[in-house]
Amino acid sequence: MSAAVSPRQVVIVGASLAGLRAATALREAGFTGRLTIVGAERHAPYDRPPLSKQFLTADVPADTALPVPDGLRARWLLGRAAVRLDPYRRVITLADGMRLPYCGLVIATGAAARSGVVDGEPGPEQGVFTLRGRDDAAALRAALTPGRRLLVLGAGFLGGEVAAAGRALGLDVTLVESGAVPLERAVGAEVGAFVGTLHREKGIDLRTGTTVTEFGTGPDGRLKGVRLADDQLLAVDVAVLALGAAPATGWLAGSGIEAVGGVPTDSRLRALFPDGTTVPGVVAAGDAARVPQPLADGAAPALGHWAGAAEQGAAAARTLLLGDAAPAFAEVPSFWSDFHGVRLRSVGLPGLADTVKVHECDRGARRVEASYHLDGRLIGALTIGRTSRLAAYRRTLAEYTPR
Repeated sequence: MSAAVSPRQVVIVGASLAGLRAATALREAGFTGRLTIVGAERHAPYDRPPLSKQFLTADVPADTALPVPDGLRARWLLGRAAVRLDPYRRVITLADGMRLPYCGLVIATGAAARSGVVDGEPGPEQGVFTLRGRDDAAALRAALTPGRRLLVLGAGFLGGEVAAAGRALGLDVTLVESGAVPLERAVGAEVGAFVGTLHREKGIDLRTGTTVTEFGTGPDGRLKGVRLADDQLLAVDVAVLALGAAPATGWLAGSGIEAVGGVPTDSRLRALFPDGTTVPGVVAAGDAARVPQPLADGAAPALGHWAGAAEQGAAAARTLLLGDAAPAFAEVPSFWSDFHGVRLRSVGLPGLADTVKVHECDRGARRVEASYHLDGRLIGALTIGRTSRLAAYRRTLAEYTPR
């Protein structure tokens, strides 16, 4: 249990969407103390969803900066990563040795792209990219020139968006997916097959049931091709690894918080020690956190969604100020993805379903409506071209009370 407190100084580690929303919510709630925002990147907070869409395809890179409210009165420490947390002395240490004491701490360090597909995997200088931050997107954008051959490994949401951007830019695109269809684990086989059809209709060479086992480089060290698990060789100039992300919580090693898969929290986003007790004065939000989901009966699945980061950042701030009086976090997760001129939208937790009911799947009209169920109850919904139908699903999901 934690009572309401009036922290004199709050440190937010993570100049992210979640971090900015936490800072904004603190000031809006009347916090007048010292506010410090630490960011490992040199950039002020920015929007990540456009990085795999408009940022890559527009003649002029899209402006992704998030608006910083007037009156935020924050000290910004950008390009300075946190490397250690002492939750007992309430001190954060930065990479340059600077020590930051705090009364309240928001952990909002986000996630890092997964890589390491094979030993000796080339890097961006050789033509193999990951896409997580603005600098990643800028480097990839420079490499996506018309006529080049692009391979995207992983046909999830990010991979599908990058592949679509590559086709829009005039590249030859191969999309490689280890599953039977794109997004099968996230949205089910039938909807995944629908997405696969969209890719193929746009001229993308979709290869399923395989993966990359070897990257080949030329005398200049640059990428020239890949070998697939079925032993096929593909000529490739640029490759993007779209294999998901892992919470950026390595800096918490030695703190007593077991955060390998994200910082575990209670329903009010207070960070937890392994024994289930709360870490004094520490909350977590966004991709770095593992927050219990009422729709999952209190389990804490990884989500990685924009809306969740924004909502959790504000909720974490309320908890710092109100303690036990803060409401439990119970927002219905939501998500969207854009590719080939269509928008896929979902609510709830489709990836946890044991049953998928497809109510409409019209490839000609590019329309899909599907509902997702676990043990007979609704747990999520998804539409393409039928956005208005999500409202009823959201209302049902919001009324759900854990058993």
